[in-house]
Amino acid sequence: MVIKNVLLETVCGYTSKFPKNTKPEIAFAGKSNVGKSSLINALVNRKSLARTSGQPGKTQTINFYNINDALYLTDLPGYGFAKVSPKEKEKWGQMIERYLHTSKQLRVVFLLIDIRHDPSENDRMMYEWMVYQGFRPIIIATKLDKIKRSQTAKQVKAIRDGLGMDADAVILPFSAETKQGREEIWELIEGVCEGQ
Repeated sequence: MVIKNVLLETVCGYTSKFPKNTKPEIAFAGKSNVGKSSLINALVNRKSLARTSGQPGKTQTINFYNINDALYLTDLPGYGFAKVSPKEKEKWGQMIERYLHTSKQLRVVFLLIDIRHDPSENDRMMYEWMVYQGFRPIIIATKLDKIKRSQTAKQVKAIRDGLGMDADAVILPFSAETKQGREEIWELIEGVCEGQ
């Protein structure tokens, strides 16, 4: 996709009403620090559109990025390690759940998992919950540049096995550093949007 314009259009906190968008929404979920903001920056060829941080839990809102006035990339708060109270985490969980349940334009959810590690308990719970809710999350295995190329197939298999995924379920290795996997992700997004 040729990116002509990108705009952080809406930021939603716990009590916000979600926007009544009329264009397809593509959501990105994953635990804190897995690289959601870096992925969005790489997809839209911007260095710092989505704020990234070495500190887990930076994204505490649901951010809607308008791309070419054609679709939205939706950055969901991270789950897991963020240094916040259990009460805060619960609020984030409820906000994510409310969004996934109520968005009329949500076309696909990408679940990001660090390719270097087996899926965590939180990753498994999120994946199983999404499947239970009727979504078919597409896995993006982030931080591909941090492992040797020869390890990729083994790590992808570990993610597939760890989540109990079908053999035909999609896992896309991706690196925000090298942009490897970027075109494949855009192809999937465009395919989903065209298949409305």
